[in-house]
Amino acid sequence: MTFSFARLAAVAVKELRELRRNRFIVATMVVLPVIFLIVPISDLFRTAAPAAERAQVGVSLLLLLIVPVVVPAAIAAYSIVGEREQGTLEPVLTTPVSREELLLGKALAAILPAVGIAYLLFAIVVVVVRIGAGQVVVSAVWQAPNFLAQALFAPLLAGWSIWVGIAISARSSDVRVAQQLGTLASLPALGVTALISFKVLQPSIALAVILAAILAALNAIGWRLATAVFDRERLITGAQPGR
Repeated sequence: MTFSFARLAAVAVKELRELRRNRFIVATMVVLPVIFLIVPISDLFRTAAPAAERAQVGVSLLLLLIVPVVVPAAIAAYSIVGEREQGTLEPVLTTPVSREELLLGKALAAILPAVGIAYLLFAIVVVVVRIGAGQVVVSAVWQAPNFLAQALFAPLLAGWSIWVGIAISARSSDVRVAQQLGTLASLPALGVTALISFKVLQPSIALAVILAAILAALNAIGWRLATAVFDRERLITGAQPGR
């Protein structure tokens, strides 16, 4: 079967429509970003001493990178097992949509809102800091490595979280368990960004690119994992997943 971008787009549009009707997903995309916006801004505005600035800026920027991990994890974990429970997955699986088109369409529907929210939060934080924070904090936040880290890591972290979530969702029989496992499994990837956010390693453009390449490799592994565990026949017949 020839890969079709039209079918991929159709799957993504269908997923986005389904997400709008899911109150838990909508609440996750609204409540969590608000929390991770208020906390960094309040912390950065309370930071005035140069000794506290380095650690606090790192923690605040790291909090912003939790959003592209947690939000898509909830969406991806629901993407298969949730649809299966609602009875909307089987009709899709019986259509000519290939496995790759289906998984990429679901991933696209998860990554677009997650990355969009992450970029919006970062933009709000840096603008508010620029307007009202102390000069020490402004100098620490407005650095090229911080902007590059957010630009590169937000989609890469979201991608890893999505592929892990889809893989777990494809083998789970309960939405809540899938979402909990998906969130936990995606969190270790934040350790990569913590190296820069806490400045354990000296931040630089070269370092950000290297760590982004590591995350890109993890995304490739996650894609292979998701496609390997996706069993179309089992999902249609309702057979229990094997060990």
